Amino acid sequence: MAEQAEQDARDSRSTVEEQRKQRFERRRKAHRGARRMLARPGALGTLRERLALLETAGELYDLDEAADLYGSGVVEALETEVAGLLGAEAAAFFPTGTMAQQVALRCWAGRTGNPIVALHPLAHPEIHERDAFAQVSGLRTVHVNKEPRLPTAAEIREFEEPFGALMLELPLRDAGFVLPSWEALGEVVEAARERDAVVHFDGARLWETTVHFGRPLHEIAALADSVYVSFYKSLDGFGGAALAGPETLVEEAKTWRHRYGGQVFQQFPTVLSALAGLERELPRLPGYVRHARVVAAALREGFAAAGVPWARVHPEEPHTNEFQVWLPYGPDVLAEAAVRQAEETGTLLFGRPWDGPGPGLAVTEIDVRAAGLEWTADEVRAAVAEFVSRLP
Repeated sequence: MAEQAEQDARDSRSTVEEQRKQRFERRRKAHRGARRMLARPGALGTLRERLALLETAGELYDLDEAADLYGSGVVEALETEVAGLLGAEAAAFFPTGTMAQQVALRCWAGRTGNPIVALHPLAHPEIHERDAFAQVSGLRTVHVNKEPRLPTAAEIREFEEPFGALMLELPLRDAGFVLPSWEALGEVVEAARERDAVVHFDGARLWETTVHFGRPLHEIAALADSVYVSFYKSLDGFGGAALAGPETLVEEAKTWRHRYGGQVFQQFPTVLSALAGLERELPRLPGYVRHARVVAAALREGFAAAGVPWARVHPEEPHTNEFQVWLPYGPDVLAEAAVRQAEETGTLLFGRPWDGPGPGLAVTEIDVRAAGLEWTADEVRAAVAEFVSRLP
């Protein structure tokens, strides 16, 4: 009896896993075939579509210049541009953000003499990097607060353990792409400095924060001792990241970049795509943020009108062009409804996966980009009604 029960459980898990794989493939096809979406991430395109990003690269950089070798040429040009945008003395290009931040924080640890990094338990290194800080770089992390928000100045001052660096993810993605107020951010930075700690911004999506803070990028970045930015999360590049800060720190970081295997022979395709993102997407981000607030309000109104017993858009007014939607259904039910809507109507309202943090509860992320600017509030509400009609 016990053996049969175990076999039945294995068969059930296998069936569920197969259904999820099938739904994933259907979702990919839905992305490809949908006529209407709130965002069309370039990363989900074909190789031909991705290469098209470089068709006008000659407008961005002299393509008759010699190709880069181990970080020369066009790579240095990108580093100079990023340093200028962020108001930093220098910047270094990295193949990944994971590498850039490990290098930054181990450099700071050497300078402060303290390998402890204070950060939020929902921060990217804690959730998505397989404990890389400790396993690779000899750093130890501590959590100043556990609420789904960045820490307050009081929490920084009252924390019982010394730390050498405070790392702030702006926005805090896994808490709902949330940001503090500009005044609160300044107070947190001041509180860290009172403890002789350096401040590092995980700014993978820092490009999206100017509307919320009401400040230009260089003024936001100036609060920190060092800043990391991504070239694909907001700017739709092929990949890559940059670390910006004092020239002495950046020069040391380049040494560690080599040691970590980041001194790549040639990187011009990725670097040109980053330049394209800075030229084309960066100026459009404030418009995406403002329209995300229109979409968020229409989603909330649409679910209320459709009679969904409970729904939450978080934050109610998005801090960036990305935010969360929570609904009282299992993730598989919602994923199936989203795919069916795309297959049957050509509208993919919810293009990202659904996650189930608890029984009968699921959350997904909404990203509003160029494709989303075409949606009116009425069209969002109509799409919500169509989506809800496919729920059990």
